[in-house]
Amino acid sequence: MRGDIRKQTCLIIRRNGRYLVGRILYSDDLRWSTSPYDAWRKRDRGAARRVARATGGTTMLFNPIIGKEKVF
Repeated sequence: MRGDIRKQTCLIIRRNGRYLVGRILYSDDLRWSTSPYDAWRKRDRGAARRVARATGGTTMLFNPIIGKEKVF
């Protein structure tokens, strides 16, 4: 059971208390949400760091099962 919880841990991007959801369709604008559960999730560290650097955000570890987040 514990292994299943660890596999759910992912990387999300946070900036100014909001979480990156993705890009708005047919636009270059980004969509942000106040909930980490809506956030764009990635397990690849390199890709998450590149997106965080491009958006000016911080990479966060997030586990949706237990609802915890931590700066990566």
